[in-house]
Amino acid sequence: MKDRIYVCHTYYHVYVTCLKELALPAGQRGRATLVLSTMSNDFGNLRKRAQACSLFEEVVMFDEKEDTFFPKLQKYHTDRGNLLLNMLARMKYTKMFGRLEKEYIPVDFGQYRDIYVFCDSDPIGYYLNYARIHYHAVEDGLNCIQYYDTARYDNRGHFGLKAWMAAHNLIFIQNGYSKYCLDMEVNDKSVLRYPCRKYIEEPRAKLTERLTEEDKEVLIRLFIENPEELCRQLKDGAEDKILVLSEPLCDLTVRKQIFTDIIREYGVTGGRRGQILIKPHPRDVLDYRKEFPEHIVLDGMFPMEILNFIPGLRFRRVVSVFTVPSAIAFAEDVVFLGEDFMDKYEAPELHRQNEQI
Repeated sequence: MKDRIYVCHTYYHVYVTCLKELALPAGQRGRATLVLSTMSNDFGNLRKRAQACSLFEEVVMFDEKEDTFFPKLQKYHTDRGNLLLNMLARMKYTKMFGRLEKEYIPVDFGQYRDIYVFCDSDPIGYYLNYARIHYHAVEDGLNCIQYYDTARYDNRGHFGLKAWMAAHNLIFIQNGYSKYCLDMEVNDKSVLRYPCRKYIEEPRAKLTERLTEEDKEVLIRLFIENPEELCRQLKDGAEDKILVLSEPLCDLTVRKQIFTDIIREYGVTGGRRGQILIKPHPRDVLDYRKEFPEHIVLDGMFPMEILNFIPGLRFRRVVSVFTVPSAIAFAEDVVFLGEDFMDKYEAPELHRQNEQI
C-alpha cells in the first residue's frame, strides 16, 4: 500500500500540495505521487522539475477526458421537463461517465492510503465514486466557495433531494456531498454561507507560516524555470511597480479591454504612472506581450503566491479581478475589483452565481 496521491488540475493545486507535503516531518516526505491533469491546463516542464525535487516519489500525467469527449453521454443533458425523469437520466449519466473515464485513469488509486483531489467536480470525481474509492476533496482556490459555491449553484432546485441522492451514490455532487468523499478541506469555514458536514478547516496561511528558507527555495525552483531572469524583471526599473493579475475573463476582445481599463485606472500612484507588470493567468491565452508591448509581461506558468518567497520583492500595488488576494504579502496596496467591476463587461448573472442559489 502506497502513502499519498494528489490529483491536481492547476499550478495553484500543485502549490497547495507542496505546502501540505512540506508540513510533514522530514522522514515522511518524498513518498507522495503527484498527478497532473492536462484537461484544462498546460503544465509545460513542471513534471520534469517536480520529478527532480525532493517532495515526490512519482509524477504522473493524466489525460483526463471531459464528458464532451464521449458522444454517448450527450443525450443525458436533455431537459425532459420532469424532475423524476431528469434524475433517472442523471443517475445513468453518473455511472456511465465514471465507467467511460476508467480507460484514461493512469494509476491504481486503490493502492493508496490517502487520495487528495482538487476539483472533484471534474471527471476524476465521477470515476472515484463509480469505482467506490474513498478520497479527500480539497478546496479548488483560496476561499473560492465563498464566491462561487459550485455544488449548490450546479444543483439549484431541490438541493436537499439531490444531496441525499449523492450521499447514496445515485448521482454525483462535488465538494463534500458525494458518498465516497471522506471530507472536504476548506481554508476558512466562517466565510461560507452554507454549511456541509464534511467541511474541515485547513488554513493555508498556517502552511506558509512554517516554511523555512530552504522550503521557499524548493518552491521557487520547482515552479519557476528561470528564477534569475524573473528576479531581474521584478527588481529592475522604476520604484513604483504595479502588478496586474490577468484572468481568463470573457472573450479575447473584451478581455483586452478589461485589462486596458485596469491599467489606465489603477496604473497611477501618488500622481505618477508606475511601472506596469502583467502576470498572466496560466489558462489565459490572450497574448499580453503583443497587446501590451509597452509593459513587462511575466511568465504566466506559476502560481502568483510564489512571489511571496522572493527576497526583497515589493510592489506598490497589486490589482486583481477575481483572484482572492488575501495571500499576497508582497504589496503595499491590494485592489480586489470583484463582481461590481465585472458588471460593466458582461451580464451579472454570468459571475454572480451565489446570488442565484
